[in-house]
Amino acid sequence: MSKVKAIVILIVVVIVVLLAFDALGVVPLGIMPQISSGGYQAVFLSNGQVYFGKLLRQSSQYPTLREVYYLQITQPPQPILEGTTPPANINVVKLGGELHGPTDEMRINRDHILFIENLKSDSRVVQAIEQFKATNP
Repeated sequence: MSKVKAIVILIVVVIVVLLAFDALGVVPLGIMPQISSGGYQAVFLSNGQVYFGKLLRQSSQYPTLREVYYLQITQPPQPILEGTTPPANINVVKLGGELHGPTDEMRINRDHILFIENLKSDSRVVQAIEQFKATNP
């Protein structure tokens, strides 16, 4: 067997093995984006919820989100003027203060993650998180 033919066979075998691992969920090939280390991510779920935090173990079936925050939108009960829509008040809320008292960590089934975005350090969400951390040590 020629050397070129052996290399081609080896490449085909490696590709088949990687595709098999991907089908089994062992190696994500392009499913999860490259996660910036130390930064925050927005995790969009299939139920419409979005959580912000630091994503770890992204290749796991259950990636872990730490330093978890989410958006809380509140609106005044009545319009200020008839025919107008009152402005929504949007706050960043830290996970953990809810009635059931969850810890500041979420393990999310990868099958329910629609997509993930790395957040810029100057994004309004990251700025709100940093402000929250500064005022609530």
